[in-house]
Amino acid sequence: MSAGNIERESGSTFMPRFDAQGLLTAIAVDSESREILMVAFMDAQALDKTRETGLAHFHSRSRGRLWLKGETSGHFLRVQEIRVDCDQDALVMLCKPEGPACHTGARSCFYRKLEGDALQRVD
Repeated sequence: MSAGNIERESGSTFMPRFDAQGLLTAIAVDSESREILMVAFMDAQALDKTRETGLAHFHSRSRGRLWLKGETSGHFLRVQEIRVDCDQDALVMLCKPEGPACHTGARSCFYRKLEGDALQRVD
């Protein structure tokens, strides 16, 4: 293992590892209930804006641009803490949601479970 990989996986230096598309996975979790709210992607710009403002920003793959969660709905995610996985290609953001996280109006994007071949609401 190279010195860079050792530092990335065991050290204290923040060295985010973006994929070939320049993205990393970001998981938003309610800081109080620990419920998973949503999963999205961040590029370097989204990560920088999130750290700068304390509000969750993502890279919208469908729109091909920076996206502030809540920019149209007002349902912002206030980031309390960012946790980084071992190889620094995924983040868990502990957030205080200001309204539903899902664009459908559900509290979480994970509001259905798989039952056989059908989806059943869980919230």
